Amino acid sequence: MDDRPDDDLPDMSAPYWTERIGKAEVTRGRPKSDRTKISTTIRLSPEVIAHFKAGGPGWQSRIDEALRKIAGL
Repeated sequence: MDDRPDDDLPDMSAPYWTERIGKAEVTRGRPKSDRTKISTTIRLSPEVIAHFKAGGPGWQSRIDEALRKIAGL
């Protein structure tokens, strides 16, 4: 492995970069929702879980949507 620095990379310890890095806003994950959900535990049959998981990512949200529809919300 070559440990020599790349000539085309900027010197990140230079004042130009340290000032900008210090001011940078750090954001992680997706933006916070105005309506946060409550984490809970619920026991469902394996067939129900398999049905919703078969639809791919977002299966928990689809369960939430189905329950909201049944509850008339």
